Amino acid sequence: MRLVKWLGARSGIAHRAAAERAVGVREIRAATERGEVRRVRRAWLALPEAPPDLVAAADAGGRLTCVSLARRRGWWMPDDAPADLHVHLQPAQASPRGRIGTAHVLHWTKPIAPGPSDLPEASVEDALMHMAHCLEPESCLVVWESAIRVEGLSVDAIRNVRWPSLAARACAARVQGLSDSGLETIVVARLRPWGIPIRQQVVIGGRPVDLLIGRRLVVQIDGFAHHSTPQQRRRDVEQDAELRLRGYTVLRFTYAQVLYDWPSVERAIARAIAAGAHL
Repeated sequence: MRLVKWLGARSGIAHRAAAERAVGVREIRAATERGEVRRVRRAWLALPEAPPDLVAAADAGGRLTCVSLARRRGWWMPDDAPADLHVHLQPAQASPRGRIGTAHVLHWTKPIAPGPSDLPEASVEDALMHMAHCLEPESCLVVWESAIRVEGLSVDAIRNVRWPSLAARACAARVQGLSDSGLETIVVARLRPWGIPIRQQVVIGGRPVDLLIGRRLVVQIDGFAHHSTPQQRRRDVEQDAELRLRGYTVLRFTYAQVLYDWPSVERAIARAIAAGAHL
């Protein structure tokens, strides 16, 4: 039972070497013989209720990576991101094909950084690099910005990585580390080519605004899971009123508008700029 409790206190799956250090070889042998724990290949031990994505990655002889790791770690994901299981394998690895499902996407690359020693997960850096090849540039930027926020990374740290691909280096050059949400990243990425100054999370009247275009045009973006309660909506209305009293023009857009009706959003912002609302 010691091994079961030990695995249960983690993610339900762990490297055999870590388990040996924690509970010993005899406990591992007894738990597997009783059927409480299964061996995944020779390197991993898993409970029956262990996360299927981690077990599948270990069973394929690799580590969870790319969009699959992003979902596990809670990074913001575009709606159209691939649903396949993405697995990181090293080029020198020989992995039996029988353990790789048809829905697996394999990334055969030399690791940029070591992954966790006790989990079948790729490093954050490798997952980001793989995404640069699986996602369109805008979607890639969205996920990278979210990873910076969730993982507590700095923009300098991201740019200092020795990215082996042109796509990853291009994404690293674009990250700002300022977005409060994936929607915010999308809007900024689409408006940057206009050449008008855009600042993110500027504090006005004691509260940050999502975007400040020029000097006086505020753009607020309501995420899918946010601004939905009466209390949150009241705070939004109060903030918008305070901004207008201070002389700002405020445009507020919803999740659905940004993702599914972008031309209307773009046109509204363009009209405000044409009227000089940003000056």
